This record gives sequence, structure tokens and C-alpha cells, in this order.
Amino acid sequence: MTDTAEIWRQAILSADSTIQQAILNLNQVGIKIVLVVNSDGELEGTISDGDIRRGLLKGLDLNSSIESITHRNALVVLPGLRREMVIQLMTANKIQQIPVVDEHHRIVGLHQWDEIARITSRPNLVVIMAGGKGTRLMPHTENCPKPMVPVAGKPMLEHIIERGKQEGFSQFVLAIHHLGHVIEDYFGNGEGLGVKIDYLREHSPLGTAGALSLINPKPDAPFVVTNGDVITDLRFGELLDFHCRYQATATMAVRVHEWQHPFGVVQTQGIEIVGFEEKPVARSHINAGVYALSPEVLDELTAQTPCDMPALFEQLQAKAKRTVAYPMHEPWLDVGRPGDLSEANSQQEEGF
Repeated sequence: MTDTAEIWRQAILSADSTIQQAILNLNQVGIKIVLVVNSDGELEGTISDGDIRRGLLKGLDLNSSIESITHRNALVVLPGLRREMVIQLMTANKIQQIPVVDEHHRIVGLHQWDEIARITSRPNLVVIMAGGKGTRLMPHTENCPKPMVPVAGKPMLEHIIERGKQEGFSQFVLAIHHLGHVIEDYFGNGEGLGVKIDYLREHSPLGTAGALSLINPKPDAPFVVTNGDVITDLRFGELLDFHCRYQATATMAVRVHEWQHPFGVVQTQGIEIVGFEEKPVARSHINAGVYALSPEVLDELTAQTPCDMPALFEQLQAKAKRTVAYPMHEPWLDVGRPGDLSEANSQQEEGF
């Protein structure tokens, strides 16, 4: 979500607030909705100008509680819902906002029509790392570059470019190596897709960041970098906005990965048993393979020298450059193995 998605936090009011507080919130925040939460942070409902007017007409005053004017059956969505589906829901229900809630019904975002339906032209580069051999995806990659493996009838790479184009990006750079001519023959200069495509040709594998050293001329604005085998609904524009808002040098999209221990865990101190935890769930943030970088990052790279993205982030951290994590909730799949490819095809057919 964009700048407005950050503003939604200011639109939250507790359920014991007054109508006057709701009016002040609507005026100050300016997103035409108040999000009402209970003491546990769960969404109780929403309030609009219309809800307030109807309450006042019924005899309530400014000091009345918002309890009776809160719209408790507000339409909500989970974080993973595709943008296209959100637009359809807004259109069908004739609404301008839809709160995003997690599995505990706590607010994690807000979709707004003005933001989600708008396509802003973005001059920023999108660099796609498409040079890998894809050995884990054999036999699909025996004579085909990994990013060109079809998903739902067209190459993964084409899905990524089309996703970027839908957000207003028009300048793409493809880093190629293994069977790179196949990629160039298919996409050419991008005219067939209505975009501009340039190429970074690796003479030898340069890792997930090394090919960036070949960019010439150096971009004058932050740019997006994504692996060519990542299928996701993450919005590149929102990632860039986040990167700029926090004045970062490098931003990494991360997502929560959960892993359940297959056994009960025994907690000990020495030989003493102090507790038990039955099949605990471990949660950690994993690298989603999508980044926003400022142009100065390129100064850290040496031409034709291999470098992976985690190492580049470590170099920046060693120089006290700001590196931040962008928490993503959108659908995401790293197509690394044949099973992942089957899942990607299935998800695309269902409208991933």
C-alpha cells in the first residue's frame, strides 16, 4: 500500500470514543473513514460522514458514544487478496475503502479507491535478474532459461513485466546469462509488450546483485530489482514509495515464514525440566527476492565481479547506510523446484 496506507493508522479510534472525536478524526486525517477498534485491537467497524449525520438526526449529540453509529458489518478483506479482486469488490459494493485485517481481525491496512485504481506513470527502472541456470527446475530448464519456463501459458518473466506495466512502469532491464539469446529473441526491445527493454549481458554468473554493476548509465532515481523466478502480487510502486519515505539506501521485501516443529519441545535448565511446548511454531522473516535500491548502491559494486544481494546489504550496513525491510503480505512464490512450478500454474489459473 502507498502513503495513504500508512495514514490509516491515524484513522483508528477506540470503541469508547465520542461522536465529536470521530468528526475531528475525519477532518484531520482526511480519508473519509474512521476505523473503530476494541481494547484488543480488533476491528469493531467503521464510521463515515453519513453514519454521523444519521446519528445526529436521530437525536444523538457530540458527546454521545460512537457505539450506536458504528457500522459493524463493514466489508473487510485479508492481506493476500489480489488488487483486481479488491477493485471488483469496491465496484460491486459501491464503496471507496475496504479495511485489510489479519486472521485475528486486527487491522493491517486499508485499500482506498483513489490509490488502488490509479495507475501512475513511473520512470524508475525495473531490473529483473534472469541469468540463472535453474538446475533445481530440471528437466524444465534443460533447453530453456529458468525465467522463460511457462506459467499459465506464458513465461514467468512475461508475468513479471506485465505486472510492472500495470503499475505504470515502462522501462525494464533484464540481466541475462544462461541461454540469454532465448530471452532476447522472445522479448526484443519490449515493443511487443508496450514497454522498453534493455539487457545486461553477463559473461559469467555474477550472482543476484553483481549484474547491477553493468548498468550504464547510472540511474538518477531509485529502482526496483527482482529475481526472475518470483511470482508475486507485490506492487513495485508501493515498495519504491516505502523506500523513499524511509530515506533508505536499500530496501528488501520480506515476508513471514512459519515452520512448525514436528515434535514436542522440552525446556531444560541443566538436567531439570522446566517446561514443555507442544510442536511450537517458529516465525521468521525471509528474503522475498524483490528490492528497492538507491543509485548510490551501484558504487559498492565492481564491474564483472560476482556479488549476491545479502552480501551487498552487509556492505551497506558496514558503511552505516540505511537498509530497511518492507513487510509484504501479498501472495508470493519462489519457483525453484518442479513442485513450485505446479503450484504457480495452479495459482495463476485461480487468479493469483
